[in-house]
Amino acid sequence: MNVSLRQLRAFIAVASEGHFTRAADKLNLSQSSVSALVHELEANLGLRLFDRHTRLLQITQAGAELLPLVKKAVDDIDSVIENSSELRTLGRGRVSIAASSVQAALMLPRFIRQFCIEYPGVKVELHDVAEHEVPQMVRMGEVDFGIGTEADSKLDLAAHLLSSDAFVVVMRPDHALARKRELRWQDLADMPLIGPRHGNPIRERLDSALQAEGITLSRLHEVYLPLTMVGMVEAGLGIAVMSTAVSRLAAGLGLVVKTVTNPVIQREVSLLFHAGRSLSPTAQHFRDLLIRSKQVLAEQ
Repeated sequence: MNVSLRQLRAFIAVASEGHFTRAADKLNLSQSSVSALVHELEANLGLRLFDRHTRLLQITQAGAELLPLVKKAVDDIDSVIENSSELRTLGRGRVSIAASSVQAALMLPRFIRQFCIEYPGVKVELHDVAEHEVPQMVRMGEVDFGIGTEADSKLDLAAHLLSSDAFVVVMRPDHALARKRELRWQDLADMPLIGPRHGNPIRERLDSALQAEGITLSRLHEVYLPLTMVGMVEAGLGIAVMSTAVSRLAAGLGLVVKTVTNPVIQREVSLLFHAGRSLSPTAQHFRDLLIRSKQVLAEQ
């Protein structure tokens, strides 16, 4: 059976108008074309849909029973076509992003606002999570893409570099290290440090780089979220080794941020995608917005 959408539309038009010529005018087709389409549909279905007399056209019982079903099928197809057009032109849709709490708070909001002004019909969902959850959410298909640190094991993930952060020490202004002109990693050896837990991609990047230099750091306090780390520093519980992404937040609380040298260690901030999945048009546009804004991100 090879029923076409043109045949179904012709059937609906003829049933609605009760006349082949008026149906042809409605469809902007010739009368012979409409008649042929209805004949083809009847042949495909094995049913007579209309009784044709010299001056009378009457829908059969079979045709009358099929008509509401055909109308619904055509309406559903029209809805699919309309929705796909809106998705393609970004008249509607959804973008889902996972990012660590700092990136979600300090980097993405301005881009979300810019995107929503340009495409008001698109909903942007931002998942602010712990750093180690970002690649996991991308892998599981819970989000379109993530903003985070590229993991070493990335066979199922693709990454596009956006910016890089240096590792810094965040401390209170009255801390002894705040008066030093230059900080070295050896200066932190005996300090009560605050940092992320094991398994955090940022910690793994830092520990791996320091291990190559023969340096090991110990954390007195281990927590998940950067905001908690900054709060603990502000409360005088120790100093935190973090990335420069927290600088604005730390400065807002009156804390001191110092880069550690010998060596200066950086971590990369990337767009993370699932290598085996295509992005929707809306997600592609948001991704492209971030990629075009790499210089702005680097300045942040």
